[in-house]
Amino acid sequence: MKKSPILEKLLEVADGDTDTLRELDSNGDDFSIPREVEFMLLADSKESADNAADIINDFKYGTAEVLSEEGVYSVQVVIFMPVMQNVILSISGFMQCFAQSFGLKYDGWGCMVQKG
Repeated sequence: MKKSPILEKLLEVADGDTDTLRELDSNGDDFSIPREVEFMLLADSKESADNAADIINDFKYGTAEVLSEEGVYSVQVVIFMPVMQNVILSISGFMQCFAQSFGLKYDGWGCMVQKG
């Protein structure tokens, strides 16, 4: 069975997400504790970053902020949530699809370790 490009990308993202969860687990993280999780989207221009951030904020997908460093634009999306595998993989997959739909590059997520 041939996989579509989006399915291939989602599987790739899920592998990376699982690696991140393993790293958090090795540091004693309690995945069920909600925390701020940062998702990063990379943009080719300020306009595309602004458009993506506006949509994310307007639809309350998270709190988006456009960042700029040396002419490189990105959108940081913060969501307060637990990082249980089924939850984080769903949101991360959504961010991948969102990024691809708007011509952005999804660069993954990160958070601080939370211990009970």
